[in-house]
Amino acid sequence: MSVLTDTPIDLTPDLPNDRSEGQLLEVSMGPQHPSTHGVFRMDVTLDGEKVVKLKPVFGYLHRNHEKIAENESYLGCMPYTDRLDYICSITNNWAYALAVETLAGIQVPERAEYLRVITGELTRLQNHAGLVGFLMQDMGASGTPLMYAFREREKVLDLFEALTGARMMCNYMRFGGCRVDVPSGWLQAAQKVIDGFPKFLDEFESLLMSNEILMARTQGVGVVTREQAINAGISGPMARASGVNYDLRKVDKYGIYDRFSFRVPLGEHGDVYDRYMLRVLEMRESIEILKQAMRDLPAGPIMDPNTKIRGFRPKAGEAYGRIEGPKGELGFYLISDGSPNPYRFRVRPPSLINLTLLEDMCLGQNVADIVIILGSVDIVLGEVDR
Repeated sequence: MSVLTDTPIDLTPDLPNDRSEGQLLEVSMGPQHPSTHGVFRMDVTLDGEKVVKLKPVFGYLHRNHEKIAENESYLGCMPYTDRLDYICSITNNWAYALAVETLAGIQVPERAEYLRVITGELTRLQNHAGLVGFLMQDMGASGTPLMYAFREREKVLDLFEALTGARMMCNYMRFGGCRVDVPSGWLQAAQKVIDGFPKFLDEFESLLMSNEILMARTQGVGVVTREQAINAGISGPMARASGVNYDLRKVDKYGIYDRFSFRVPLGEHGDVYDRYMLRVLEMRESIEILKQAMRDLPAGPIMDPNTKIRGFRPKAGEAYGRIEGPKGELGFYLISDGSPNPYRFRVRPPSLINLTLLEDMCLGQNVADIVIILGSVDIVLGEVDR
């Protein structure tokens, strides 16, 4: 029998008033998610749109690099370093070569030192250009900023291809120098790229630096305090954006960095905006270093004639070599037992260590902010998982 009534029936289920009673939403972002820039997952717990918990999940790209290296010759390990930060293979090579040179007491010729600085700072330019372009994409901007950034990055990769035969996996450094000298016309082409880079930065800054949407989305978002950065061992642009005045090019003066005049930019707030602006400012300082290195590049050999590549067996001992990579302190710890391959081979990866504060940066932020906070850290999963 049907019953008609004018009183509406309430079909809403009884829900507890306390939002902690089953009202939190758990979301798994990744491992196949465009914002993670690799195979990486974030397990996020949300209260509405606010982040109350975040757990990074690694390991999808693990390749057992460090253990494999213990069964390879010292030279055979060099191409593996390319695959750590596959955006910055040349600086990976440099950190590893520096560790082996420290272990074996190898000297590097003047010309090779200058070529290392030139290729290293070009690597920093293309890494930071890619980072700021991807950050704009993560923020929802159209493809224009990313294409502007990749236009300049392609010019640097063309230089690497002409020098090493590869655009990304360059395998360029050797213990005691560099694998090859620059070909004819390369220095002129590099000078043209360097001279044109400030115009790109001016263009990029005028387009974005004072953009209201950019500032609203990034200022006060994902803050890392100076104390947090120091306590967590954060390094590189991440730390300097929080006001930590620490750059290994100034602290260690490895290679020949003590010969160059450049400033170390610092941020004040440690938010996404400061991390973005710091990369832009660091690119300008890299240009100044490149101008000086190109001007002073001497003639001479690119390899230490006393270094034997074949049958290379450093004496028993241990060494740690580190550089100021584009993402932070990249270090290699090696132990030699006098055999042709390392007894122990360990990497200090800035991407992994800089990720340790990801939850702290995201707590209390909106779920939409997670993407740009992660993007501002600048990670590469080859270095995180190894």
